[in-house]
Amino acid sequence: MAIRQELLKQTLTAGSASTRSPLSERRNSRRCKITQVMRIRPSNPEQAYFDDLRGTVSVSRSGIYFHTAELGYQVGQRLFVTMPFSNDPSVLGREYLAEVVRKDTLQNGTIGIGFKTLMEITEHPGYSFDAPGQQN
Repeated sequence: MAIRQELLKQTLTAGSASTRSPLSERRNSRRCKITQVMRIRPSNPEQAYFDDLRGTVSVSRSGIYFHTAELGYQVGQRLFVTMPFSNDPSVLGREYLAEVVRKDTLQNGTIGIGFKTLMEITEHPGYSFDAPGQQN
């Protein structure tokens, strides 16, 4: 029994050593592998227009990664992103300004795009229980 526990300890300590350098991981927050539909468009009217509907592959607080066949993405490009997106007008999606920070060519012929959200640009209506014309 003691030999078995000793082997288990050796395996655990050997497996915990990281082979990556500490500088290779630059993310500040964890990522969630969820799929949420989003609508993506370039924010610059002088660039070629596209309207891309895609599902997320990986999401963090300030960044999103997804796969696409659209070739119009460039690193540094600013985007308008609506999330979650739905054709149903009762679904309230939020609009964000984002910037492409990563572009990967994938083996299946698609492109992996990573962007960081810069700011939310959706206007939120002010709610008040006061009568019109009254102010607190």
